[in-house]
Amino acid sequence: MLSCSHQSEKSDGSVTPSSAYVHIPFCRRRCYYCDFPISVVGDRATGSTSGTIEQYVEILCLEIDNIPALGSRLKTVFFGGGTPSLLAVEQLERILDKLSQRFGIAADAEISLEIDPGTFNRQQLQGYQKAGVNRVSLGVQAFQNELLNICGRSHKYEDILAAVAMVRQVEIPDFSLDLISGLPTQTLEQWYSSLEAAVNLQPTHLSCYDLVIEPVTAFGRQYAPGVKPLPTDETTATMYRVAQQVLTSAGYEHYEISNYALPGHQCLHNRVYWENLPYYGFGMGAASYVQGYRFTRPRTRREYFAWVQQLIETGNVFDCLPMNKTEVLLETLMLGLRLAEGLSLSTLLEEFKEVALEQIWTSLEPHYRQGWVEVLGTSGQLVDLQNAQTLPETGRLRLTDPEGFLFSNTVLADLFSQLS
Repeated sequence: MLSCSHQSEKSDGSVTPSSAYVHIPFCRRRCYYCDFPISVVGDRATGSTSGTIEQYVEILCLEIDNIPALGSRLKTVFFGGGTPSLLAVEQLERILDKLSQRFGIAADAEISLEIDPGTFNRQQLQGYQKAGVNRVSLGVQAFQNELLNICGRSHKYEDILAAVAMVRQVEIPDFSLDLISGLPTQTLEQWYSSLEAAVNLQPTHLSCYDLVIEPVTAFGRQYAPGVKPLPTDETTATMYRVAQQVLTSAGYEHYEISNYALPGHQCLHNRVYWENLPYYGFGMGAASYVQGYRFTRPRTRREYFAWVQQLIETGNVFDCLPMNKTEVLLETLMLGLRLAEGLSLSTLLEEFKEVALEQIWTSLEPHYRQGWVEVLGTSGQLVDLQNAQTLPETGRLRLTDPEGFLFSNTVLADLFSQLS
């Protein structure tokens, strides 16, 4: 089934998408923490040998052919998964050619590809780069083989080093490493060691995610949150603070709750999401935000293929009811407060009026007094809100780093309770 809702970043709907997410759902195996829409193809299958992958690429290209182009060339393209590095170079080229023909791709576009250690070789990486890929995101997760094994990952420590060496040899301009904290049996010492190992590899970008136990996953069936062998909440909070200290000391900007980048190397595509800007999505389970509508494609290949066939026959991309203004405000807050710079108060005022600023402040005032929330004036100075009755009409509202980011779920839960 297609899941969809309505939202407008601007009330007149004038912003056109200039970003595209492409979902490549195939993995050698399913990691024990993963609830993403994926298809397991085994350890030997690749885009060059798998008819399943080739069929998916054909259907994906048909979808691209039948989605309306709204006028802007693509400035970012992100291949996520799954494991996009299971694609043959020719398959990736074909998808990018389709996107270029349908929408146009800017000459300086950021084109990102998620890759996993042990799933590609140097020649393959050179082919991706020649096709246009200029940014890769390497799924490391941990630097300890025992933790990788616990997670069900198919790579080992040696594969990480080999993968990074190939990225450097091919001279991909930007590369990111993904790490996960809060894994079963993971200690503070192991987390610190992973951070130090990551910094020593000198990526331009790092993503540090706290493990979330989803009920439908192997971990969800095996572990209860906060119960051994999972680290305690206090330990995972310390892990978050340690990551902030280690990575900012190494020169990385903590620009989003889970993301760090060297100056000039933030992920432009992911900023599209956090800035609540529109984007195309393609593939099984992919989400889109176009013409004010947010919708998600079916999460299985069979249902996705049927949906694409219906799209070809009817031309009907979505059939949704609009979200109300309160729901739009909540999503704007949820996304914007993930960024280090937070939200523009003048934009909130323009879109949601004075009453919204008063309601937001009612919810946030206790968190301001705890030091989790702050407002910067137009010149970047901290604004004193000790006796404030509402938020100011200019400046920026943001969470503090690291404590506000660390307790962002609590802050957002109170906002949802106050504004819903």
